[in-house]
Amino acid sequence: MDPSLGLAPPDPASAVAPYEQLRTQIAARAASGGLAPGTRLPTVRALADDLGLAVNTVAKVYRALETDGVVVTEGRRGTFVASSAAASSSAAGTAAAAYVATCRRLGLTVSEATRLVEHGWARA
Repeated sequence: MDPSLGLAPPDPASAVAPYEQLRTQIAARAASGGLAPGTRLPTVRALADDLGLAVNTVAKVYRALETDGVVVTEGRRGTFVASSAAASSSAAGTAAAAYVATCRRLGLTVSEATRLVEHGWARA
C-alpha cells in the first residue's frame, strides 16, 4: 500500500497551516471520489513519516475528519474513508447554492459574502 495515497506534503511556504492543508486535501479527495469509500488510510505514524509531519498533527487531522464524517475509525483495524464522504460533497454544493441565493437576495457582493464565510469559518 502506498503510505501516502498520493497525498502531497504540506507546502511550508503557505500561509495555511500544515494541519489544514492535509485536512482539506484528504476531504477533497474523498468528496471527489479520488479516495473511494472504504479506502484504508495509512496509520497516523506512517502518514506522518511519509509527509514529514508530526504524529500529533496527523492524528488531529484524522480526528477532525472523523468528526466531519469523512472518515471512520474502526479501532485497531484502521481508519477508512466513510461511505458518506461523496454524498457530503453534494450536500455542500446544495448548501453553497442556497447561501449564494440568500446573499444575492440580500444584495451582498461576492466579497461581502466571502468575508462572512471567512469570518464564520474562523469562529468555527
